[in-house]
Amino acid sequence: MNLITGKHIHRRTFLRGMGATVALPFLDAMLPAGSLGRVMARDLDKTRMIAIEMVHGAAGCAEVGAQMGLWTPQKVGTDFDLSGTSMEPLEPWREHLTIVSNTDARMAEAYRPGEIGGDHFRSSAVYLTQTHPRQTEGSDVYVGQSLDQMFAERFGQDTPIPSMQLCIENVDQAGGCAYGYSCVYTDSISWASPTDPLPMVRDPRVAFEQLFGAGATAEQRQIRLETDGSILDWISSEVASLKRELGTGDQHRMDQYLQNVRELERRIQLVVVQNESGEEREIPEAPAGVPDSFSDHVKLMMDIQALAFASDMTRVFSFKMGRDGSARVYPESGSERPFHPASHHGNNEEALRQFAMINRYHVSLLPYLFERLNEVTEGDKTLLDKTAIIYGSPMGDPNIHNHRRVPLFIAGGANGALNGGVHFKAPNGTPMANIMLGLVNNMGMEDLREFGDSTGGFSFNVPSSSFAD
Repeated sequence: MNLITGKHIHRRTFLRGMGATVALPFLDAMLPAGSLGRVMARDLDKTRMIAIEMVHGAAGCAEVGAQMGLWTPQKVGTDFDLSGTSMEPLEPWREHLTIVSNTDARMAEAYRPGEIGGDHFRSSAVYLTQTHPRQTEGSDVYVGQSLDQMFAERFGQDTPIPSMQLCIENVDQAGGCAYGYSCVYTDSISWASPTDPLPMVRDPRVAFEQLFGAGATAEQRQIRLETDGSILDWISSEVASLKRELGTGDQHRMDQYLQNVRELERRIQLVVVQNESGEEREIPEAPAGVPDSFSDHVKLMMDIQALAFASDMTRVFSFKMGRDGSARVYPESGSERPFHPASHHGNNEEALRQFAMINRYHVSLLPYLFERLNEVTEGDKTLLDKTAIIYGSPMGDPNIHNHRRVPLFIAGGANGALNGGVHFKAPNGTPMANIMLGLVNNMGMEDLREFGDSTGGFSFNVPSSSFAD
């Protein structure tokens, strides 16, 4: 470890210039030598959380789809096989996977006759709150505090941005959507309190500015937007000065980190140039920073998450990858069917396979995030080792708007809270809330006894001999 003799760099060191504010990645020079350095290393060993929602459930959650093995692996324990399932693209990362099947999101169900039919318009609000939303088209919305915000409240207050909320689809609708529900229930999965939904950022350029443009004036931001340069141009002298004080290993980390920042910025700039060229767009209503390509958009957002974690600007993300009722087509999936119509498969085997192809495509984008997190090392662990990535849906079989046996898995090591490489099948009737409660209990929130409709925490240490089958 190459350290600056007699001093160390503070973890909250920022490089500033022309309104750009660039936080540093973790460097060896941030730890003083000796016992104090070991204590600080433990303090810097923070756990991260990403909660990803994909709407419309999964083909394998229908009774026929389950028989066809389209989502859940047939075997439980460590000897599960992802072949033929929509999770098959995750096979190279199986040791980082904790699959939990057979859980329910019953808080998304209709609780009185007037709520029947409104499943699509309350489900997203249930995903991270596991609480039944109040039916209203007005401002008196009420559901519950979401899991990501509970985690941010506990572990994100010493970061510049306690949490960030990202999305892919259009979420700027106001007022009522349908069946007597406010659009905010469909638009947001993060709730700071039962009455306070947090806005989701759809535009990668806006998210990038939040991370690297904090403190800039409107005039400074406009100057940067009107030039072909980089925010790194504004801090080049500070970078050069700092690197002279760093050891070889830290210099390499700095170079790699800044290269990743610049590459992300360049890709966003190219998207903006393309979208402002006057050529016809596939999604003309989208902001200029939003790519027409779904996969390009998702990957930009994943790079933002990885860089934010690397610089410790935030430790909590919620990421809404779809919007209920979306008719978007994903040609890269191999299916030409629009998303929502495809989800109403009618239990037809061919239609189920078409929908499963879309499910598989969505899941296939996750390894990109895993790779980005696995490339960054803090101490003796990677960011993937330190992160819990929750991926699921509050809907099970969308053909009947069912919220039973919903798709759910967790990736990453969660800083030792998860061992990975295992498939648990929960007992029938287990609330999804139990899994979320058990996870955050393992991640340092041992005092949280209830969450949503939980009936108790879920244990991730069950011996294989007692797995349900």
